[in-house]
Amino acid sequence: MTSRKIEIGVGLFVTLAIASLLMMALKVADQGMSGNGETYSLFAKFDNIGGLKTRSAIKVGGVVIGRVGNIELDSEDFTPVVELVISKEYEGFPDTSSVSILTSGLLGEQYIGFQPGFSFEGIEVLEPGDYISDTKSALVLEDLIGQFLFSQKND
Repeated sequence: MTSRKIEIGVGLFVTLAIASLLMMALKVADQGMSGNGETYSLFAKFDNIGGLKTRSAIKVGGVVIGRVGNIELDSEDFTPVVELVISKEYEGFPDTSSVSILTSGLLGEQYIGFQPGFSFEGIEVLEPGDYISDTKSALVLEDLIGQFLFSQKND
């Protein structure tokens, strides 16, 4: 009887240890099991999204304000359209805001850098479903290396 209690206790301990490791892994990866409240979506078209993935971070000055919701090609001009899912607590960005695809570190993961624009009277606020027109595509490392090599060859 006591060995059965010990087996159940060990099984319970192992289950709790696995669950706590899973929770710590999700926390370190900055991924949640569920959403973090109300959100709204903005859209942006880029010429090149590089290695951007869904669930990549959207940051303003290093503060995560949302995640990439979806990436698809526009059916008319075949350019990538990125859905920016932003937390409702960060609404009210001016229409003059811009977004760019940045890389954390030299070869780190890519994220979207959101740059709030200037705000004067008469400048509208981005509403859910709006497109951000000022976008800067991802830098492709191979293109930069190629430009550097060709510039060295011409000198």
